[in-house]
This record gives sequence, C-alpha cells and structure tokens, in this order.
Amino acid sequence: MGNTCIEIKNVNKHYQNLHAVRDMSFDIPTGSIFGLLGPNGAGKTSLIRMITAITRPDSGSITLNGIQVGEKTQKEIGYLPEERGLYKKMKVTDHIVYVARLKGMPKGEATQKAKQWLEKFSLSETAEKKVEELSKGMQQKVQFISTVIHEPPLLILDEPFSGLDPINTNLIRNEIYELKQRGVTIIFSTHRMEQVEEVCENIVVINKGQIVLEGSVEDIKQQSKENIFSLKFKGTIPDSSFLNKCIVKIENQEMTLKLDDEDQIKDVFQYLLSKDIPILRFEEVLPTLNEIFIKKVGQASSL
Repeated sequence: MGNTCIEIKNVNKHYQNLHAVRDMSFDIPTGSIFGLLGPNGAGKTSLIRMITAITRPDSGSITLNGIQVGEKTQKEIGYLPEERGLYKKMKVTDHIVYVARLKGMPKGEATQKAKQWLEKFSLSETAEKKVEELSKGMQQKVQFISTVIHEPPLLILDEPFSGLDPINTNLIRNEIYELKQRGVTIIFSTHRMEQVEEVCENIVVINKGQIVLEGSVEDIKQQSKENIFSLKFKGTIPDSSFLNKCIVKIENQEMTLKLDDEDQIKDVFQYLLSKDIPILRFEEVLPTLNEIFIKKVGQASSL
C-alpha cells in the first residue's frame, strides 16, 4: 500500500439500535503520529476495536499494510487501552515476558528485551516486584513497555500520559518520537488537545460515528483562522474610532485585534506610526486545536 499503513474504507458498525460508526473512510500514513479524536461516545473505541480485530465491521473494510485486519494482523499491533490491563499479582518481568510471548516473541528474546526496557525506564529495581506493589506511574510505564516490546509496526495509544508526572510524561513522549523515527505508525487518542498539537501531524475528529474534521494539524489551524492579531506597543494609544472597531481587548500595552481582512494590517501600522507609537511585536493568533475541536463538535452536535 506504499505510504499508507491503515486504510479504512466505508466502515459501518451497529450495536442494537446504535449506529456507532457511519460509513467512515480515511487513511493513516506510514510512520506518522496520527490523532484519533472525539468526545465520549463518538465512536473512537468502536473503531479501535475493529482495527485491532477485536470486533469486525458490519460493512466496509480495514487493512493494515494491505492485509485485511484479523488474526494475521493482531501481532502487528501494540495497543495501550485507556482502561489499563495489568496482571497485578505477577512479577514485573514475568508480566512483560508473558505479554511479549502472546505476541509471538521467543522467551529468551522477550526476557532480554524486558531487561533492556526496564533499564531504559529506570525500573530495573522493580523487576522482581509484583505489579501491584508499584506506584500508578510505574505501572503505566510497565504497561507501555508491554505494548511496544514486540516491536509492532502499528501502535495504538489511548491516553498514554494518564497518571504520569511531568518527568515520566516527557520520557514516554520522547519514546513515542523515537519509535516514529524508526518508522512505527502511531495512532494517538486523547482528550488533551494541547498534547495533540504537540505530537500529532495529522488528525481525524469524529462525532456521533462520523468524521467532522480531517487533515494536518497545521492546515486545520490555518483554515480555521479568523484574522485575529496580537500587537505589542510602547506608549499610550490615543482614542480612535478606527482602532476601536478592531480592538478585541487591550491590556499591559498589548492589544488583540480582529480585522476584516489582511489589508487592514497596513492601515493599523500606518495609524500607529503616524501617532509615534512604537510597535514592538506583531503576530497572527491562530486558534488552538481545543477551540477548533469545541466549535466543530458543537456544530455537529446541533445538527
């Protein structure tokens, strides 16, 4: 399939009277970090369960590197669910090795890899402890190791930073970037839009089983801009009916302007310079992904 890792084509899924996924189609590029987003009940989990072949579509198709998803592809996927699943009575190393062997890794290789990963994540001292003896953050790191140890070409990470402090969040984030550099495709699902802006290149936002927004993060932000600008100045702005029409707010010698079009930028500059007001900084303010998400999901919900 060339540069496409996952191809989702006209997929539908029903649960009794609920049409959870509605004729959904999109591709996920190989080696990308792809955001799968939506409010609770949007259909994300239903879609993930079909990609991992836990359930099957009622109609349509899902392929992983050109192969229809099913038993053949399950070992090609590492899935970190939002609801964590650890065998808490098992020792840490035994747990990681057990999961690796379920994915087809020989015991000797799994034991060696587990040791390497525990060292990398500063967990060597926990190797012989029971999982239940670890803190929530340490358990989260064990779960992450168990997800990636068999080196699958596709990772699905649902709220991967949940329960982690900033240091361990940074550790997992760096590991995600490293895996991407090795060509791993990563589906990233979270409610934290600032994390999506930081790590994802492309996103799909779904609501009520349908796609409401799709594309690269940068393109989506550019397409959603509303000619809002931030201007930092020195001195005092004289009262002006021209500026008053444009000013959204002004404080601490910084004003936010909403302009009718970009041609007005020149008019603002000329006016301020004519009044000897130095301009220290001027930049366009793009909407955050969180603002775009709320707007799009809100629009879809009102239809």
